[in-house]
Amino acid sequence: MSSKLCPRTRAVAVGARRIHLTEFGSGAPVLMLHGGGPGASGVSNYSRNAEPLAAAGFRVLVPDLPSYGKSSKDIDAADPFGCLADAMHGLLDALDLPRAHVVGNSLGGACALRMALERPERIGRVVLMGPGGVGISSSPPTDALKRLLTYYEGAGPTIEKLRAFICGDLVYDASSISEEMLQERFESSIQPEVMANPPLRAPKDIEAFRRLDFLLDARLPKLANPTLVVWGTQDRVNPPSGAIALQQKIPACDVLLFGRTGHWAQWERAGEFNAIVAAFLAADA
Repeated sequence: MSSKLCPRTRAVAVGARRIHLTEFGSGAPVLMLHGGGPGASGVSNYSRNAEPLAAAGFRVLVPDLPSYGKSSKDIDAADPFGCLADAMHGLLDALDLPRAHVVGNSLGGACALRMALERPERIGRVVLMGPGGVGISSSPPTDALKRLLTYYEGAGPTIEKLRAFICGDLVYDASSISEEMLQERFESSIQPEVMANPPLRAPKDIEAFRRLDFLLDARLPKLANPTLVVWGTQDRVNPPSGAIALQQKIPACDVLLFGRTGHWAQWERAGEFNAIVAAFLAADA
């Protein structure tokens, strides 16, 4: 790997928080936001994407979201999307970046979309992969999402629970998931600070949860940022019907549906994903 693409890791102060950040490459900044599964982190979520996008000429910023990885363990459970969006706008401020493209998977997709709705002038192009919060007011959570939200309940976290979610719910073909990855994510999911304040839990106020639905947000039809929505047709966590629902709401929205692909499209279809996303982001130049 060339020295230009070697990852650079540091902790960035964002208010009272410390955000763990890994950077690759140089060029137009691209903020890549990971999903909210147990033990998730930025680099593990984008291990097949960050270096190829950096090689395509982008400065790739991969943070651990608050309450994940090595970042501060604090999140507002009443409005997780807004809390994360505020933290990531704060990260851009701390990095002195007036504008960045944003790419988000699942919970990170919800954060990315909220960032664009809150501060569209600070966001360039938007890429969403199976984002959370789409259509949740009109349909019950999937069984896979329930397993994610209840991971810390009952007998608490176990490697069996994690394996069932990662191998059974997150991907269409689990042959690429190693025991090493599962063990690493399990150890991350049971850190004492995480156990004391789990980042994603089943909502106690279901009506408040439903009000987080992006399809109810009056700002969505006014969002001018070019948006690419990527979804796996076998996504068991967030229904792929959300892709067309977003396209019908967002004026400049393209949709890509990957067949035989689950919730982790950027992992399962990495080569195609990287090429399409690089071309989509480069069109902003």
